[in-house]
Amino acid sequence: MADEEFLLDLLNSTPVVNGTRQDLLTVAWLRAHDGTGSGAELRATREARGVLQALVRGEAPVDTLAPLLDGVRRRPAVAGDGVEWAVEVEDARRPAVRAVLAWDEVRRHSPGRLRPCANDECARFLLDHSRPNRARWCSMALCGNRMKARRHYERTRGS
Repeated sequence: MADEEFLLDLLNSTPVVNGTRQDLLTVAWLRAHDGTGSGAELRATREARGVLQALVRGEAPVDTLAPLLDGVRRRPAVAGDGVEWAVEVEDARRPAVRAVLAWDEVRRHSPGRLRPCANDECARFLLDHSRPNRARWCSMALCGNRMKARRHYERTRGS
C-alpha cells in the first residue's frame, strides 16, 4: 500500500545517527514523495509528522489531529467498477493530510501494528506485518541485532 509506505517513511524521517537526531524531511524528500516542495508544504508536513509521531508513541491524544484536518473534504466519484474518494485540500497541506489519512487507515485495518521501535535509543517506527504481531524493532539488522548483542553481553559479563 503506497500510503502506508509514505506514512512509515514520514514517521522515520527523524532517525538518530551517532546519537544525534537527524531531520530528513526536506524539499527533496517531499518532491520524491509526490509533493511540490514548497515552504508551506514543508511546514505543514513537519507539523503532521510531529503530531503523528507523538500519537503513535502514546504521548498525544487523537484529538491533536483535528487542526491538521480542518477544512478537508472528501468527494465521491464513480470510477471503474466502484466509488473512489477524492480528497479536497490545498496543495500545501496535501502530504500532511495524506499522512493523517494513511495513519487512520492503518489504525482501522491493522490495529496495534504501527508502533515505535523497542530500542530506546532509536527514533524510528515499524509496521508489523508478521502473523503473530510480535516485531519489536524497526530493523533486525540495525536495532534488533544491537539489542540482542547488548543483552548477550550483559548476561555473559555477569558470569
